[in-house]
Amino acid sequence: MSRKGFGFGIALVAASVVLMGCQAAPEKAEPTESAGCVRMVTNSGGLEDRSFNQSSWEGLQQAEAELGVEAEAIVSTGETDLAPNVEQAVASGCGLVVTVGWELADPTLEQAGANPETAFAIVDETVEAENVKPVVFDTAQASYLAGYLAAGVTKTGVVATFGGGNQPPVTLFMDGFVDGVAKYNEVHGTSVRALGWSKEAQDGAFTGDFEDVNKGKTLTDGFIDQGADVILPVAGQVGEGAASAAVERGGVSVIWVDSDGYETLSASFRPVILTSVLKNTQDAMVQIVDEVQQGTFTNEPYIGTLENGGVEIAPYHDLASLVSPELDGEIEGLRQAIIAGEIVVESPSAP
Repeated sequence: MSRKGFGFGIALVAASVVLMGCQAAPEKAEPTESAGCVRMVTNSGGLEDRSFNQSSWEGLQQAEAELGVEAEAIVSTGETDLAPNVEQAVASGCGLVVTVGWELADPTLEQAGANPETAFAIVDETVEAENVKPVVFDTAQASYLAGYLAAGVTKTGVVATFGGGNQPPVTLFMDGFVDGVAKYNEVHGTSVRALGWSKEAQDGAFTGDFEDVNKGKTLTDGFIDQGADVILPVAGQVGEGAASAAVERGGVSVIWVDSDGYETLSASFRPVILTSVLKNTQDAMVQIVDEVQQGTFTNEPYIGTLENGGVEIAPYHDLASLVSPELDGEIEGLRQAIIAGEIVVESPSAP
């Protein structure tokens, strides 16, 4: 794979962000010889989505500091921005273009075909092309731990999950979560119910988008009315509505996804964040930038697992008192069993 646009001994350049509107992208420029660089294109969730746009960007900032590559983010504000923004990223002449989310699959595939000398990485989606590396995460493994945790701390015997849309990167979390609840019931002889998702039917509760916080609040209020006291929203910014409902109603905790919600959400939500199902997108970004610089980049997918640290659950922070040492020990035992292959967390959405 060509290392076009990357070089050695490059001075560190501060990261920058470009907000792109709906205008057509300019004509493709000649590759720059002045800097090793990478361009990232967000989906319509924006850069500070407290999810994989934000974590991917943080990873590129880390690569900038550690590897001397200049990073710039091109922020999409709507669906019409997506294809022009990927074209704009390619036109920069950088050796690596990172796109984030399923919405960018088609523009990424189109530009990868037209620009075989450029390396592409797409986060949370799979695109099959010789110069595109999918960056995906087996979040069902970590969600399994989160589901077991939820079943272990619930006071009502009811927990719940919902998604932004019925898409594999979303339902993968939900599959693992309900399986973790089922495992707790099997071990303890309990009958904790998980609302919002049927693994057998591969269908459940969805808000239909990843941005309308009010939809998340309304759906969560409904779950709380049914007795749920632990909620797993897999819906990007919409999940903030779940946290808001938990704060207002009291006695309810939330499990965040992608990043550590305790660190990335408003401090007002910290009292209700039990844990988070993490994707270590940052390390993946640094690894991929290094591969492009070293000329070892391939289209082999990066798959984050518990074993390689690509997925994990976050600390319990302020709600650690809800988790007994015995429960925490059981969760650690499950983690090691998954890593050893003794427990296989299965999902039709697994990468």
